[in-house]
Amino acid sequence: ELGWISKVHVNRPAVVTHTERIKKWRTVKGNWQAAWLLKAVTCIDLTTLSGDDTPSNVHRLCFKAKHPIREDLLKALDMHDKGITVGAVCVYPARVTDAVNALKAAGCNIPVASVAAGFPSGQTPLETKLAEIRLAVEYGAREIDIVISRSLVLTGQWEGLYEEIRQCREACGEAHMKTILATGELGSLANVYKASMIAMMAGSDFIKTSTGKEVENATFPVGVVMMRAIRDFYWQTGNKVGFKPAGGIRTAKEAITWLMLVKEELGAEWLTPELFRLGASSLLEDIEKQIFYHVTGSYALQHDLAMA
Repeated sequence: ELGWISKVHVNRPAVVTHTERIKKWRTVKGNWQAAWLLKAVTCIDLTTLSGDDTPSNVHRLCFKAKHPIREDLLKALDMHDKGITVGAVCVYPARVTDAVNALKAAGCNIPVASVAAGFPSGQTPLETKLAEIRLAVEYGAREIDIVISRSLVLTGQWEGLYEEIRQCREACGEAHMKTILATGELGSLANVYKASMIAMMAGSDFIKTSTGKEVENATFPVGVVMMRAIRDFYWQTGNKVGFKPAGGIRTAKEAITWLMLVKEELGAEWLTPELFRLGASSLLEDIEKQIFYHVTGSYALQHDLAMA
């Protein structure tokens, strides 16, 4: 439906003004802050995407995924029996089997997500992208984070972009597909909206801001535009598509701001792991530090949160 995007206009100054207001929101305190932070934990895609990843550090990541917050801290908040885990573990395709085995051995059902489709640049032939997706699913990934070819957006090849994403969706089979737009490389907020809409039309279960490897990753203006696209798509079709900001989200305060933004733009029904994820590798450490301070009244030392 190219008519949906042919006349798109994004008022950038208005978007920026809106997001500046968001940054000035008074943050929640006390038990309310702890509750928001625990909600954020359940929506984290705990990620390791390094060239030196090994089975051992993936196993360690999976242990942390099952036990994201120290048990005694959860008991102090009366949340130890609520089954709090992260939303998923995200790794490269070559490490999917390691993650699946580690989580199975730990007796938990946390899904494994795998990046694919030429991550992070997208500069590989479509046949290679599809083969990588199929392999990741075969290895046991239940979620696939694909990356689009930015050139198709920058040159306005919307039908080509649709077809690429559609074939990736087909290759994913039963696995959920998150489509990474790499918004920092799309040139304009209008392109971000158009790419978001095309990705949803092609069957994406989630749209995701960034790979985390770009110079500019998840920003609030981009988040607002993507969420408006999700809302428009929902109004047009009745289909709910998830949203995942990723890259550069490192502090508990930023996580809460993203949660509040989602609640304002899309509603509380989107604040579940099924419709909202935070892509992060170091965010969990800061969240656990904030919860430690809330419970004990003192700042955590290195040995207090060794697994962070």
